[in-house]
Amino acid sequence: MSILINKDSRVIFQGFTGQHATFHAEEAIKIGTNVVGGVTPGKGGMLHIERPVFDTVHNAVAETEADVSAIFVPPPFTADAIMEAIEAGIKVIVVITDGVPVQDMVRVKRYLVGHDAIIIGPNTAGIITPGECKVGIMPAHIYQAGRIGVVSRSGTLNYEAVEQMSELGLGLSTGISIGGDPVNGCDFLAIMQMFEQDPDTDAVLMIGEIGGSQEVDAAIWAQAHMSKPLISFVAGATAPRGRRMGHAGAIISGESDTAQAKKKRLAELGVYVVQNAAEIGKTIKDQIDS
Repeated sequence: MSILINKDSRVIFQGFTGQHATFHAEEAIKIGTNVVGGVTPGKGGMLHIERPVFDTVHNAVAETEADVSAIFVPPPFTADAIMEAIEAGIKVIVVITDGVPVQDMVRVKRYLVGHDAIIIGPNTAGIITPGECKVGIMPAHIYQAGRIGVVSRSGTLNYEAVEQMSELGLGLSTGISIGGDPVNGCDFLAIMQMFEQDPDTDAVLMIGEIGGSQEVDAAIWAQAHMSKPLISFVAGATAPRGRRMGHAGAIISGESDTAQAKKKRLAELGVYVVQNAAEIGKTIKDQIDS
């Protein structure tokens, strides 16, 4: 099993005929993702990479029964694209776009109330269930199927951890990058709850970073409710106060936002905290084997 996406997911791409969406749709198809079409306003009716193009998400869902969307549209139009997907009944919306205005995402979160869609991102590398479905920009060849769930703010740290795991013979049930923006669609806690319910996930790796309280909130829930080992790495140990580091949400605004403070609190909550990024894979294997 997996969470959010699998071999039965029916995927569309919004911004389908653009260069980046085209490339990543083709890569997704190569690993078996069921890409059923895409949306580019004004180009409905044509074929693109042998898949139908629609003018609206509503039309795409009506014709293909799509339930997952990957959004590759420019930042000024991203909020409208997300809300269009929500309104059309898409259940999992993966927002790859970087640079989406914070106020736009606040508007989207408000619009989401009363709907059952799950938004991953924005500014995300996406989701992958190895060998079944990829909705994102991650290099699929480093992922192998297994029983470890991975959730990360950072896409590149996700890749680093996964490559270490693969070298040790450890595979993933599902890998998710939730995105590095201050306001994102889905947080660590929501993903942790999904992994806890997945019978084919034996342990979870959470890769966090400075800024905000998402990691600690998830760990507080996990201490009370999670039956599986939780391993965590927190990036940003050398980040200076007040300077944004890479992600828009990665900024220290108080003592509890520092990497050191988060690591200390996570350890107090029973999380296995990795101190060095190079030790992530080894730490997971040690916990699985113990």
